[in-house]
Amino acid sequence: MKQILALATVASFILGACNTKPKTEEDMNPFFTDYNTPFNVPPFDKIEVKHYLPAFEKGIAEQKAEVEKIINNPEAPTFENTIVALDYTGNLLSEVSSVFFSLKSAHGTDSLLAVAPEILKQLSKHNDDINLNPDLFKRIQEVYTQRNKLELTKEQSMLLEKTYKGFVRSGVNLEGQDKEKLRDINMRLSDLTNQFNMNVLAETNDFKLVIDNKDDLAGLPESSIIAASETAKNQDMDGKWVFTTQKPSMLPFLSYAQNRDLREKLYKGYYMRGNNNNDHDNKDILVQLTNLRVEKAHLLGYESYADYVLEERMANKADNVYELLEQLWDRAIPVAKQERASMQKIIDREGGNFKLQSWDWWYYAEKVRQEKYDLDENEVRPYFELSNVRDGAFDLAGKLFGLQFEEITNDFPKPHPDAQVFEVKEADGSHKGILYMDFHPRATKSQGAWCGAYRKQHKVNGENVPPVVNIVCNFTPAIGDKPALLSFDEVTTLFHEFGHGLHQLLSDCTYNMLSGTSVPRDFVELPSQIMENWAGEPAVMKEYARHYKTGEVIPDELINKLQNSGHFNQGFATVEYLAAALLDMNYHTQTEVKEINPVEFEEDYLNSIGLIPEIISRYKSTYFKHIFGGGYMAGYYSYIWSGVLDADAFEAFKETSLYDQETANAYRTNILEKGGTDDAMTMYKNFRGREPKIEALIRQRGLE
Repeated sequence: MKQILALATVASFILGACNTKPKTEEDMNPFFTDYNTPFNVPPFDKIEVKHYLPAFEKGIAEQKAEVEKIINNPEAPTFENTIVALDYTGNLLSEVSSVFFSLKSAHGTDSLLAVAPEILKQLSKHNDDINLNPDLFKRIQEVYTQRNKLELTKEQSMLLEKTYKGFVRSGVNLEGQDKEKLRDINMRLSDLTNQFNMNVLAETNDFKLVIDNKDDLAGLPESSIIAASETAKNQDMDGKWVFTTQKPSMLPFLSYAQNRDLREKLYKGYYMRGNNNNDHDNKDILVQLTNLRVEKAHLLGYESYADYVLEERMANKADNVYELLEQLWDRAIPVAKQERASMQKIIDREGGNFKLQSWDWWYYAEKVRQEKYDLDENEVRPYFELSNVRDGAFDLAGKLFGLQFEEITNDFPKPHPDAQVFEVKEADGSHKGILYMDFHPRATKSQGAWCGAYRKQHKVNGENVPPVVNIVCNFTPAIGDKPALLSFDEVTTLFHEFGHGLHQLLSDCTYNMLSGTSVPRDFVELPSQIMENWAGEPAVMKEYARHYKTGEVIPDELINKLQNSGHFNQGFATVEYLAAALLDMNYHTQTEVKEINPVEFEEDYLNSIGLIPEIISRYKSTYFKHIFGGGYMAGYYSYIWSGVLDADAFEAFKETSLYDQETANAYRTNILEKGGTDDAMTMYKNFRGREPKIEALIRQRGLE
């Protein structure tokens, strides 16, 4: 009897299997089903490159259908059925976009990058299909004209304002051929921007300084030598040392290597990226980008692209940007010249028969630091072990805002095996969000550091949807038997990006368009840069700066050296930054299409403003990703504009105490929680009680 039942069971299973419909590619695409993951994070372990294009195509189709539903709604346009309904469209497209574009920068494998052009092409067309749709805009306009009668909240009013202006600024009012021309410009801008970024990544990965003579390593710290040896081994070059243009590899070499010729070779390898007349050359691309932006500005009724961009920024117009930059330039250049003179004295004293060059600056600046302040960066690195610094930032957020960070170490979906993941909780233990952190360089990762979100905080039918935030850096990795030991610059970078993360995590907004970091570009750096101030405070440093071997708290002597050297090299740091910010403005205040030689354009302009030859712009044009590969065109000034805000804002804490709860609560409720729901200056004044003053920044940088 058991055998008969068993056979019946097998038969039933076989018949059931035969009647089961085979799974299609769509069924197996993780973007097309509920994630069913902890906290609904993306199922990174299941996502493959082949899933992206179908997911984008379906996401585009879904949003098109949602938009058509809004247009064809027989009811009269209202705030809810038009403006809110539009904000809620495109959920699938948003999900796949957040994953794809984050991984494209953080883990851009060849196969992933290969599908990017087609995806960008489809997205450009889709965005224009929505933004240039006259029927959709007609409904938006009808709501907008009634705005004074609708009794909207401040957040609702801002959503309506930004939606309406967004369509106008996207060209919805253009007619006929002008609309088609704008579509073509947007498509070309998207394609060229992607190509610019891919070229910079390729140039960064292609350059290697290979050393096979141990004598050429003279002066380098042991950690740098070991790291170069490991890099060589990973590239099948045992017995040699490989240095790259990644900052953790390059900067120690420029600061300590005694071989001047090799310092020059490495530095030129860095600043010649995109300018080597090869397949990855960016000169023609950046000229095309600049000219296309001029054409776009003219189509939309603006004299220059800067006029178009700055209309929606705190600065409002180019004259205000130039006024700030030039005011600081006039203060910083004399300081940089004094720094140059100090270094030339050392060269002359040591019998060097040469004039200081740009590739010498780090090397002789380090000598000045050791002479003047008795401070060697390698002396402080052992106290800045990465996990301790990270926990120090977490502890600071706890003291200011009551946040708790609990690492998730079990089997949890991660964007890359190197990533760490944390659940963020409020003081009462309630869930606030998820934070991913990915710290170290790799060949598939773009340079720099940034913060983004796999999911922005928003609310659906009054229910909060918590954010999933992502911080990506390129810090010094663990070397040999030593853990990752950071420079103080890397420490401040971690606190900086963590500030962006807090802006996302503490957002308390209803609408996607306004939440988190959806603020003007020249305001978005306030929450990040203010965190850097705490990183250097002695009381805070004693919480996180502990020797990686002994656990000893950083001694007062070293803290004093760091404090005393706080203004060290600030002439250089300010001038190289301002040069890049002014160069950006010079490109984007052009009022006509020009066929320029970008190398000559850059050199002529920087000479005209008095940049000394020993300092080059922080970013030369051919690898200036902020403005030719990112969203900072006519906006790189934002860091120093926000610098005025952050220095002034931090003084509110210094006037009370570092962890003053009343000040912290005011900062949280008026800045971090608000996203883009109010005017940026209004939010700042609500926090500070007045407009910001520049004096705090000047004091902070020692430019009095």
